[in-house]
Amino acid sequence: MTLRLKPITREQHLAYASSRPSVSHMQVPSWGDVKPDWRAESLGWFDAQDRMVGAGLVLYRPLPKLKRYLAYLPEGPVIDWHAPDLEEWLRPLIDHLKAQGAFSVKMGPPVVVRRWDADAVKAAIADPAARRLRDAEATTYEPRAFDVADRLRRMGWQQTEPGSEDGFAAGQPRYVFQVPLAERSLEEVHRGLNQQWRRNIKKAEKAGVTVMRGALEDLPAFYDLYVETAERDRFIPRPLAYFQRMWTALAAEDPDRMRLYLARHNGEVLAAATMLTVGDHVWYSYGASTSHKREVQPNNAIQWRMLIDAHQLGASVYDLRGITDTLEDSNYLLGLLRFKVGTGGQAIEYLGEWDLPLNRVLHKALDLYMARR
Repeated sequence: MTLRLKPITREQHLAYASSRPSVSHMQVPSWGDVKPDWRAESLGWFDAQDRMVGAGLVLYRPLPKLKRYLAYLPEGPVIDWHAPDLEEWLRPLIDHLKAQGAFSVKMGPPVVVRRWDADAVKAAIADPAARRLRDAEATTYEPRAFDVADRLRRMGWQQTEPGSEDGFAAGQPRYVFQVPLAERSLEEVHRGLNQQWRRNIKKAEKAGVTVMRGALEDLPAFYDLYVETAERDRFIPRPLAYFQRMWTALAAEDPDRMRLYLARHNGEVLAAATMLTVGDHVWYSYGASTSHKREVQPNNAIQWRMLIDAHQLGASVYDLRGITDTLEDSNYLLGLLRFKVGTGGQAIEYLGEWDLPLNRVLHKALDLYMARR
């Protein structure tokens, strides 16, 4: 196949993304507006008949004082990753990014490698010999993914290894947890929850927990809980302005792209979460909760409401995003994994993020800078 790559308009990009069954929320034009420190560009692949057959959102991050850039395609690009001529897809991309002054390229192929159902994950957690999820036997394998990895290596791409501490990659998560919704009734989804989840949902209902959708003006209430959660779970919180910008940017593209949910008890907000939708894929994006009144189970209540709404939207999957693959009891993220496993979904390993150094000196300098952060 003869392929050409060229910049496309936001309208072309959005139309193409809307025609695909599943595209990451980080591969639609509005995501570039969420990242003001990056310059965004929409690119399209065209065949010999001038039909668009692929698209990608590239984010360019400049090096201080130099007109050289890290080019990043988070969870993309959206191309035929299993095409026999994969090199023909990526070569024009690299040529274009070089011409834009990129010294390194990072991308996240949306290619699934393995899946573990909830029972397999629970067994792995209980197995003292399994230190990481990948040590446990997967429920299903995607053999074509290994071919994609081999071909990327032959082209000079380097796989970004997950962090040694908690299993998360440096950029987007390599391991996620998803609840399949396609061709399942809401009753079937509810039956798929474990007993503890079903009990907690009922407990929240009896306690009078209510879950409502919020608006832009409710983001400060979410943010107060988010800062408390960051301190408790040991991560650096983003500023409130980030979430306000995200809401404004995504809503401008699609008024239902981003939702906010608030769980209240006796008028007090106990938990809050954001939900993103692109096509038939729904993501639980950010979550936050307070440490008190946990006995009324606001977190289960808010997730169940979001699952209900995702199902009503016709989503094929409800994506709970990143999980740790480190299964040792000392890992503070293991509790979050247990919580997500209770939904009865499946853990999924993607191919992860890959780097292509175009200038090895500058690429190495970036690695050293990131290691010190």
